[in-house]
Amino acid sequence: MAQTQSSQTPQTTRRDFLYIATGAVGAVGVAGLAWPFVSQMQPDASVLALASTEVDLGPISEGQMITVMWRSKPVFVFHRTAKEIEEARNVDVAKLPDPQADADRVKEGKDQWLVVIGICTHLGCVPLGHQGTYGGWFCPCHGSVYDTSGRIRQGPAPLNLELPPYNFVSDTSILIG
Repeated sequence: MAQTQSSQTPQTTRRDFLYIATGAVGAVGVAGLAWPFVSQMQPDASVLALASTEVDLGPISEGQMITVMWRSKPVFVFHRTAKEIEEARNVDVAKLPDPQADADRVKEGKDQWLVVIGICTHLGCVPLGHQGTYGGWFCPCHGSVYDTSGRIRQGPAPLNLELPPYNFVSDTSILIG
């Protein structure tokens, strides 16, 4: 005789319910334990406050350079004179160790404002402003000389002064970061 197979649908039993309930409680428990560990990896408010810095350009007179802090780095904000801008534009870019035109280092229409991170690209020293042969910056540690556009002109530094991300919020204010 041939055996007939029963075509019954499986019914959920009390045991199935207990498995599902135990799994759900376990998942909630694991998530509850993991939350503090994930949360502590987020930066605190003091670090987030440094993520961007707003600088009022109004008090900076022509030819003056100020230093502000952004992400624990010095940032030089330089209000260049027309003569300094002209000298920076007239440089033969092909002869520079790190060729970059002055127009590529400033925001269009705001050529008088140069914003650079004030860390020498050689070994991380902080250069002195309005120093050196080219009137820009001079790093006293190893003698690197930067021009009024922050481009390396002499010395062991391999690259120009770095440009931070910044935007003009208004005609007299920038937001770095």
